[in-house]
Amino acid sequence: MSANALIECVPNFSEGRNPEVIQQITSVIEEVEGVRLLDVDPGKATHRTVVTFVGHPEQVIEAAFRAIQKASELIDMSIHSGEHPRMGATDVCPLIPIANISMEETVKYAHKLGKRVGTELGIPIYMYEEAATSKKRKNLADIRSGEYEALPTKMENAAWKPDYGKAIFNERSGATVIGARDFLVAYNVNLNTASVRRANSVAFDVRERGRVKRKGHPVTGPIVKKKNGEAARVPGMCKSVKGIGWYIEEYGIAQISMNLTNINICSLHEAFEACRKSATKRGLRVTGSELIGLVPKKVMIDAGKFFLAKQGLSQGASEEHIIHIAIKSMGLDELNSFDPKKKIIEYLLEDENDAPLIQMDLRAFADMTASDSPAPGGGSIAAYLGSLGASLGTMVANLSATKRGWDDKIETFSAWAEKGQVLKDDLLKMVDEDTKAFNQIITAIRLPKNTKEEKSLRFKAIKEATKNAINVPLKVMQRSVDCYPLLKQMAKEGNPNSVSDAGVGALCAHAAVYGAYLNVKINCADFKDKEFVDKSLKKASSLLSKSEKEHKLILKITEKIIS
Repeated sequence: MSANALIECVPNFSEGRNPEVIQQITSVIEEVEGVRLLDVDPGKATHRTVVTFVGHPEQVIEAAFRAIQKASELIDMSIHSGEHPRMGATDVCPLIPIANISMEETVKYAHKLGKRVGTELGIPIYMYEEAATSKKRKNLADIRSGEYEALPTKMENAAWKPDYGKAIFNERSGATVIGARDFLVAYNVNLNTASVRRANSVAFDVRERGRVKRKGHPVTGPIVKKKNGEAARVPGMCKSVKGIGWYIEEYGIAQISMNLTNINICSLHEAFEACRKSATKRGLRVTGSELIGLVPKKVMIDAGKFFLAKQGLSQGASEEHIIHIAIKSMGLDELNSFDPKKKIIEYLLEDENDAPLIQMDLRAFADMTASDSPAPGGGSIAAYLGSLGASLGTMVANLSATKRGWDDKIETFSAWAEKGQVLKDDLLKMVDEDTKAFNQIITAIRLPKNTKEEKSLRFKAIKEATKNAINVPLKVMQRSVDCYPLLKQMAKEGNPNSVSDAGVGALCAHAAVYGAYLNVKINCADFKDKEFVDKSLKKASSLLSKSEKEHKLILKITEKIIS
C-alpha cells in the first residue's frame, strides 16, 4: 500500500434533526489530523445524516471510531423513528478505496475498525459487502431486515451472532454495520404524487430485484412460485440498483429512493431515465431528483454529455457547462440548491491555492505578468497561448456541430470538440505548473549551504527543480503541437465562416511552442547533466520543427479559403 493511500468513509448516523448533535459528531472527525471532512447531509424526514470524509486509512478509521463513539453517547435508538430503515445510532459505516489502495487492503481496515468498536464500545458489529464474513451478510438490506426493533430476537439466533462484540442487545446504540465497498451513489427521484404505493410501483420497475411475479393481476394475483418454493420475480430495468418508494413529509412528495451500487453498470442518468419512463407509463411525472452525499465528477460529466446528445448538441462543451446541463436535466436543484463545488468529490479535494493563476481574471493575470515579479513569465504565457489555440479550435468544432444543415456531421465535430477541451484544460494547468517550477528553483537555491550535508541536499534539490523546469515547457510544447490535428481539420472541414479562428489558433499554438522552446533552452543553459540536456534539447528541436511546418500549412489553408 502506498504512503499516499486514500480511502473515503461514509457513516450514516440516526440523527437528522438536531444540528447540535450532528455538529458534535462531525467535530470529533475534524479533530483527527490528516482527515478532511467533505460533506454533511442531514435529512429531517429520514432522521438521518450522511457524513463523508477522506484521508489515510489509519487516520480515517480513527476518525470513524471517534464518531461512532460520540454517536453512541448522543443518540438514543429506543426513541428514534424516521423514514429510512435503520438499526443503530451509527447505522452503517462503509470504507471505500479512493486512491493507491486495493479493496483487499480496505477490507482489512474495515475489520480492524469493526473489532475495535465491538470490543471497546460494546456495540454489536456486522460486516457487509466486501468485508462480509458470509454470503448471507453481504447485502445490507438482509442484515438490517427487521431494523432496530428486531435486534433483541435476531441476536438470540446463532445465525445472526455479531461478527464483533457480544450478542447482547444494546438498547441505546442498537447495532452497526461496517464494511468495504465500491463507490455507491445514494439518489432520490421526485414524483408529482404523494402516494407511496405509486412510488413503489416505479421503484419495482427500476430496481434490479424487480417485483414478485403474479398470475393475472400484477398486484392482487396469486404469487408465482419457483420449483424450490421461492417466489418468482420479474427483474427491473436497472442492474446494480436497489430502490424503494417513500413519502417525504418535508416536501409533500413521494420519491423513489435508490442506491446505485455500481455506477459503471448503471449510471446516474440511466437510473433517472428509467424512473422517468416508468413514471410516464403509469401516468406520473418525474419533477426532479436529489443526490445524497457526494458524487464523482465522471458521473456528472457522463450525465451532462448524455443530455447534450439528446438535445442534438455538441458534447465538446466546457466541464462547467456539461455539469450545469446535468443538474438542470435531472432537476438536481429542485428541492435544494446544488453546488458542484460542494457535491463533487474532486472539487472538494481541490486546493485553489494550487492553481492561483488560472483562478484570476484576465486583467489581474496581465497585471501580475507586467509587475516586477519574475513569475509568471514567458513559460506560463506560452502555456496560456497554447490553451487559447486549443480553445479556438474547439470553438470552430462546436460552431460546426451546430451549423444548420450539418446535422449528419454533429458526432464528428462533437468528438473533435471533446479532444479540444482536454487539450485546453491540460495547457491551462501548465500555466501554474510553469510558475511553480520556477519558484521551486528559487526555493532550492535559497536552501542553507553551511555544512557538507546541507550542500549535498541543496545540490540535489536544485538538480531536481531544474529538471522539472525543463520538463514543464517540454510538456507545453508537446500539448501545443497536439492541437494541430484539431486546428487543421477545422481549417479544412469546419464552418467556413470561422476559418480565420482556426488560423489564429494555429498562430497561438506556434507561439506557445516557440515560447516554451525558449524556456527549455534557457533552463538547459547552465545545467550540468549533459545526457539529460542533450535529450531534452533534441526533443524540443523536433517539436519546434514540426510546429513550424504544421502552423504554416494551416495558415496556407486558411488564406486559401478566405481568398
